[in-house]
Amino acid sequence: MRLVGENVENGVYPIAKALKLADELELDLVLITENAKPPVCRITDYSKFLYEKKKREKEIKANTAKTVIKEIRFGPNTDDHDFQFKLKHAKKFLEEGSKVKAYVHFRGRAIVFKERGELLLLTFAQELEELGKVESLPKLEGKRMFISIAPKAVKTK
Repeated sequence: MRLVGENVENGVYPIAKALKLADELELDLVLITENAKPPVCRITDYSKFLYEKKKREKEIKANTAKTVIKEIRFGPNTDDHDFQFKLKHAKKFLEEGSKVKAYVHFRGRAIVFKERGELLLLTFAQELEELGKVESLPKLEGKRMFISIAPKAVKTK
């Protein structure tokens, strides 16, 4: 196995010799990469090794961006003023870096106005074209027709 460590000469050693070296230094022999040829081990304090590994994982998790999805609901007969009002909110959401999921909810017999709902969502997407890009075109699932829009440029905090 390949041996690396702070107070050890790096090189390839037999397992027994590596274990003896670790015992002499009163440290632990930790397997780093088992898939390598030969496997890589490090002589280190195991509890310190685990602490640093958790610290790295926590830092990576903190740096990942969390996607927020905001929903906007329309009816098939949404008026122009209501449309503009909801459009203003969607623009604000996209500027913040959130995804927008807009949907038309059909109640009762309003399902016969599918074309109206699709036209409404396509108009909505067209108005938001400069701030976001359409991830999925309008599709009907049950009594709702969805469209999702992701922001083009996400602002960093």
